[in-house]
Amino acid sequence: MTALLDVRDLNAWYGESHVLHGVNLQVDEGETVCILGRNGMGKTTTLRSIMGLVRKRSGAIGFAGRDLMTMPLHHVARAGLGFVPEERGIFATLSVDENLMLPPVVAPGGMTLDEIHALFPNLKERRNSPGTKLSGGEQQMLAMARILRTGARCLLLDEPTEGLAPVIIEAIGNVLRELKKRGMTVVLVEQNFRFASRVADRFYVMDHGVMTHEFPVGELDARMDMLHETLGV
Repeated sequence: MTALLDVRDLNAWYGESHVLHGVNLQVDEGETVCILGRNGMGKTTTLRSIMGLVRKRSGAIGFAGRDLMTMPLHHVARAGLGFVPEERGIFATLSVDENLMLPPVVAPGGMTLDEIHALFPNLKERRNSPGTKLSGGEQQMLAMARILRTGARCLLLDEPTEGLAPVIIEAIGNVLRELKKRGMTVVLVEQNFRFASRVADRFYVMDHGVMTHEFPVGELDARMDMLHETLGV
């Protein structure tokens, strides 16, 4: 089966700094794949490079049979990729519903506002609140929900649990499990291994710009020594 997202020999630079060193990553449609690694190992750069936000790069990035490396930046999101950055990017002066409605619909099949409100009850309660009034957890929910309305086929999530209370982390985990039931493909960057172990089908471990290990969730127990050494879990 051909992967929905297929990254081959991806290299990326910030100026003269060589950050990614031949990254390979394959994600099948409907999978939730998690990239694990400590801070500064290249996880965020991998997502940004896939989206075309890192311009100095080489290698191959295919998505749904299309070549993203040659695609103009403003076309990448319309190809069906949605990116939720760690900083979330909420528009502070817009209400929750205005934030939700801002991105264009790129394909049929996106969630309606009613479906989004059912998935994120907090957003329904705060639908008229400006972005400045939202908690960190509510901002994270809004950043995810905003992409789900567009019809994107694959969601790239960068550290969605960073700095959030346990009850909010559990809520986001429930959302990811529901998205999996709906067939959404998710690439998740995480340091919270315990959270990732409850939502992911497969794992990549990144160290200094290289994917050092790849394994399915069924091999977690056998990989714990390596994960303790690499991640300090």
